[in-house]
Amino acid sequence: MSDQTMAGRTVLVTGASDGIGAETARVLAARGATVHVTGRSAEKLKPVAEAVGTEPLVADFSRLDDVRRLAASVGERVEKLDVLMNNAGGTFSPSRTTHDGHEPNFQVNHLAPFLLTNLLRPQLAAAGSSLVVNTSSIGNLMGKIVLDDLDYEHRRAIEFPAYGTGKLMNIVFTRGIAQRWAGDGVVSAAVHPGPVGSSFGRDSWFVGLLYRSPLKRLATISVPDGAAPLIALAEGGPVQEVNGRYYSRFHADGRENKQAHDQAVIDGLWERSAALVGVG
Repeated sequence: MSDQTMAGRTVLVTGASDGIGAETARVLAARGATVHVTGRSAEKLKPVAEAVGTEPLVADFSRLDDVRRLAASVGERVEKLDVLMNNAGGTFSPSRTTHDGHEPNFQVNHLAPFLLTNLLRPQLAAAGSSLVVNTSSIGNLMGKIVLDDLDYEHRRAIEFPAYGTGKLMNIVFTRGIAQRWAGDGVVSAAVHPGPVGSSFGRDSWFVGLLYRSPLKRLATISVPDGAAPLIALAEGGPVQEVNGRYYSRFHADGRENKQAHDQAVIDGLWERSAALVGVG
């Protein structure tokens, strides 16, 4: 078997400045894909872009105008997109809202990738058959989607449950794509990569402390191990077997919050998100 398993395919990886995003980008490029990378740190992203042979696309997902500019830049570069890896995200203190006034776990983990994916729908459809991979987490189990209070205006936002809610939204969004975009040939899967020892949680004082402590070696897996499930899904391509499913590493149908299969939540989150970011 040739090691050029991704030859001829065009890929965009978000959250590619470091960690599993950077690793995924490098491996897919080595396997023949044309890879475009985006992240919020120009300094960190530059060597990754050089490694995959492209110019970096700098965007901060806490600013929705950055996401819009990113989508426009991708549209100028590519006519079709075979794989979109929605990997950007993290855990954030809810005490500081984003530039757009949203709770940061909601915006960075869900609303920004929702907007980006919708804006790139023409490129995904142009591929004829394409794949969207949303990096989720086992943390989805502690999430709770309240459709009438997505931004925590009427309840207190607590960091870990807010993060878990964002990761639950990744799965719900995956189901929405599978249901709504089948006619465009777009397949979507969500994946928990495992507890990766990367820069995850760098915006959270508590999580950052844990990840800088000796506990990190006991509680986490390596970056290449964490990237492996994302790479496997990308290589497998847009097959119906994965459509709308949540993977716990390599295993389909991982442990999910019960809201992940609630059709009212799937539809409601899509409709409210679309209204918030102004997409059809």
